[in-house]
Amino acid sequence: MKWITRARPKTDRIACPWMIRRFIDPDAEILYVNPSDVLPRAQAEGAHSFDAPGAEFTHRDGRCTFEVLIEAFDLGGDRALVRLAQVVHAADIAEDVDADPLGAGLRAIGEGGLDAEADDHELLARGSFVYDALYAWCLRQVKD
Repeated sequence: MKWITRARPKTDRIACPWMIRRFIDPDAEILYVNPSDVLPRAQAEGAHSFDAPGAEFTHRDGRCTFEVLIEAFDLGGDRALVRLAQVVHAADIAEDVDADPLGAGLRAIGEGGLDAEADDHELLARGSFVYDALYAWCLRQVKD
């Protein structure tokens, strides 16, 4: 399945494809396009749209797209993923940056990534390690 979002990803638009490929659709094709092309292209290609105004999956009720996807795909039973969602939320929602101690750091990585890598797909590939590492850390945090 194709998943389409806005170009120049940083936090939610790196975290969501990481989660989509790991937990929802391992064969997902992620497309980064001009913001005005997200909805028309998703409709034309029968793709899921995410993290864009009017997208199928986007910010809702104070939650970031990562959190919306967790709910939509019934992934809330994964306590480590829910813990990671708290970090992603803090990094992605400016007014909630202090809601988690890791939020500002993840935000800095996302913003710095835009300067360090010009190609969006390479940025996703490189950024996925960050989410692999954070998820591994979250797994440790939620052990009984």
